[in-house]
Amino acid sequence: MANLLNLKATTFLPSPHSLRLTRQQPPAHLRSTTRIRAKIREIFMPALSSTMTEGKIVSWIKSEGEKLSKGDPVVVVESDKADMDVETFYDGYLAKIIVDEGFSAPVGSAIALLAESEAEIADAIAKAMDSKPKPSVSNSDSPPSASVGAPVEEKKEIVTPPVVKEGGLSVSTHPASEAGKRVVASPYAKKLGQEFGIDLRSVVGSGPQGRIVAKDVEAAAAAKVMVADAVVSKDVTVLKTVELGETVAFTTMQNAVSRNMVESLSVPTFRVGYTITTDALDALYKKLKPKGVTMTALLAKATALALVNHPVVNSSCRDGKSFTYNSRINIAVAVAMDGGLLTPVLQDADKVDIYTLSRKWKELVDKARAKQLQPQEYNSGTFTLSNLGMFGVDRFDAILPPGTGAIMAVGASQPNVVASKDARIGMKNQMQVNVTADHRVIYGADLAAFLQTLAQIIEDPKDLTL
Repeated sequence: MANLLNLKATTFLPSPHSLRLTRQQPPAHLRSTTRIRAKIREIFMPALSSTMTEGKIVSWIKSEGEKLSKGDPVVVVESDKADMDVETFYDGYLAKIIVDEGFSAPVGSAIALLAESEAEIADAIAKAMDSKPKPSVSNSDSPPSASVGAPVEEKKEIVTPPVVKEGGLSVSTHPASEAGKRVVASPYAKKLGQEFGIDLRSVVGSGPQGRIVAKDVEAAAAAKVMVADAVVSKDVTVLKTVELGETVAFTTMQNAVSRNMVESLSVPTFRVGYTITTDALDALYKKLKPKGVTMTALLAKATALALVNHPVVNSSCRDGKSFTYNSRINIAVAVAMDGGLLTPVLQDADKVDIYTLSRKWKELVDKARAKQLQPQEYNSGTFTLSNLGMFGVDRFDAILPPGTGAIMAVGASQPNVVASKDARIGMKNQMQVNVTADHRVIYGADLAAFLQTLAQIIEDPKDLTL
């Protein structure tokens, strides 16, 4: 074939005889090879987010040799933010899995081969053996000394994830556990299942679309202990402890957080703090809490309403030469996860009522814990909130996420002795907020005006329920 391509690339004027030669068919063995290779396609590791550089195979939905139709989910991939199903764009047969479950591969690299017919499966397997792919180990439980470039056959001896690969499941159904079918669970839930000795096929998932999450495994483990009449002291640590001095590799999420934090260091930032009285907000929260309203939703709503009057604080600068006044106010809220951090986004928080916003926040948190957030649910934030008040932290500074103009750190609301304007002494609940902002776009006066507006809304929160 190479000679044929070279022949096409020549610049001489062909004679009639040479033209006839170019129309001749190549030998039979060349025709067969060309035809088969053309029908063997590679399934690539997709880029599931703008920050994703590699992905980890959580589980294969389809098995080798299984027939696929266009649009069928084939594999569950763990990105730096979530677990997502990857679909096939072609009909055919899953001929060869190149990257096994529990291993990672760079974005754009082949993770499997797709044959058009059963006749090409053997050739696809031979092609996979010749290419010798080298996916990297991404399992945080594996020792850092594990070979990164080990062949696929050797990797099967290193990692044996407890995933049942029998049959395929549609994206719309995605049940977490059915007898004889694949178990759909978060990576952390699978890890807990191994540590507790729980068969995930017997666990009913409470996550999105029935996905098994960590709390489901913990509940199953607790039930198992009760049945066995085992008494476990509260002082006993159930989970596997880390030995002091041990070096542990970053998880996929930790790698993403590390890259973002390093990138944020290139942005010139400054910080402004403000003390806000929360008596009225606390009273409103106490009144609305039985109706499902959360404090996070109240803070997000108040912030969004303040940003309406100060669009520059909701702006962003990405190239260092210009900035964008964002047309929507999307409040990202930092949520601590096991081994990382996610920022689910409450979109159009200024326009959505507080009850809907609270329901949406609960849904986002559940999806984040199950690692089922869609990209637009975590990468569309225009302003970020980070709240450590529930831990009793009175004040702290937050690091500016790349691509945004500001982030606000919220401390705990605490009673303080304050003097009123008429020289009287009294007790008021107050919280400290500190805003970190991009000084290329936002200036001190901008933040001061924004914080004054925010304080007015929180101290007289009647607009939050409109």
